[in-house]
Order: sequence, then C-alpha cells, then structure tokens
Amino acid sequence: MGILNLTPDSFSDGGDLAGGPAAVVACARSMLEGGASILDLGAVSTRPGAASVSLQEEMDRLMPALDALQAAGLGPLSIDTYRPEVAEAALQRGAAMINDVKAATVPGMIEVLRHYRPQVCLMHMKGVPQTMQEGSIHYDDVVEEVGHWLRGRVEDLALEREHVFVDPGIGFGKLDEHNLALTRGIRRLAQITGCRVLYGASRKSLIGRIAGVERPKERLPGSLALAGAATEGGAAVLRVHDVAETIQYLRLRQALAGSTAEEF
Repeated sequence: MGILNLTPDSFSDGGDLAGGPAAVVACARSMLEGGASILDLGAVSTRPGAASVSLQEEMDRLMPALDALQAAGLGPLSIDTYRPEVAEAALQRGAAMINDVKAATVPGMIEVLRHYRPQVCLMHMKGVPQTMQEGSIHYDDVVEEVGHWLRGRVEDLALEREHVFVDPGIGFGKLDEHNLALTRGIRRLAQITGCRVLYGASRKSLIGRIAGVERPKERLPGSLALAGAATEGGAAVLRVHDVAETIQYLRLRQALAGSTAEEF
C-alpha cells in the first residue's frame, strides 16, 4: 500500500504533493509502477500533536485528487479518513477501501461501511492525535489489549472478515516498547481478531528514537527492518512511503527464504 499524503503537515512528507492533482497522479503512477497494489489517499494528518482539520477542508483537499486519479485510471484507491461524510463521497466516486484510524467509532461510519461494503481497515489508537503521546501510557499486555479492542470493533462493524483488515496503530498512543511488541505480535493479533493485519511503521518516529535518525526521509533502513519483521509475522499489507525499495527488499527476503518472489 503506497501512501499519498495530501496534507501540508504530515510528519514525513507534508507538502510534497502541494503541486495539486497533477503531482498526485505522477506520484501515484510511480508507486504503481514500483509495485504498489493499492494507494492510500489521505487529507488529514494524524501525527502526534496534529491540528484538527474541518470537514470542508478535508473534502477540498481530497476530492480533486481522487477525481484526478480516477480519471487517469489509477488505483485501486484506499481513503484514509475517519469521517463518514468523506468516506461516503469517496465510495460514491469509486474508492475501494476505507482506512479508518478511529476504527469506525465516529457516529455514522458503521452505517456507511455496511451500506457500501468496501474493504475496510480498522486501526487502534489510544486517545486522539493532539494528545495521544502525552502523559502516562500503560498497557498490561499490549498485544492482547489491542487485539481484543480491535476484535470488538470488528464485531460491531459486522462485515464479513474477508472485507476487514486490522491495524495495531504503531505510534498511536504507544511507547517504543509497545510498538516493538505489536510488531512481534502480528500473528497473535490476526488470531484474536480473525482478520488480516495491515501494518504501517514507515518512517515513524520510533525508528528515529531507536536508530538516532532525526529526518523521516532518512529512515528507510529502519522502515525496511520493521517491514521485514511484520512480514515474517504474517502481515498481509504493508503501508509504506517507499514502495519500490520495499518491494525490492521483500522479493530478496522471500528468495533467500526459498519462497516465490512473485508474492510481492
């Protein structure tokens, strides 16, 4: 899954697509040529401390880009949103998936998802982006707690399991020790929820803290290390910024393990 951020304040690439729909189309085409199987289009930053964005601003950022991608025949497309109004408008325009960082807890989202029945990703987040990394962050057993919370959301959504992915929410209300435990625990998360796991740690701050790399765009080696661990644990989808590099890494990893390189 290739990441297309339309936000000016994304933690790693905010403003890179400020050139408008033409820049988005060019980036999308490059990601698909690099091996992406789906593109994730988001217009609201959910990084720690991110400011809130109005519904109208999200729509104004997202819809022109979505329309341009559809007109260019590029996809399939996932929409990174927690607002039911945005999800419905995107699904009416042909989006294939909704990637919801609030796991369909916003009133109205479950009804939209049940009506259109797209692919869905439900993510775990403790708190809200503005404050989720502040104060005391504690879990007795992060894998079990996140897994059972996500299972509850999956059951509330009540779509067939083949429609639903779960995302442990690396960096969303978690310390590095929790992020690493969740990365190691992907197989258990799949067992608890009965769903495939979508994993996203590309360029995230835990890499910077552990490896001492301040600039997000210089965190590719750390991103690949986490992607490899997640794949070994059974992650079904990797959400990444650097598509071609990740595909290359995974193909070589699989070849060395004796598996077919055509899986990626």
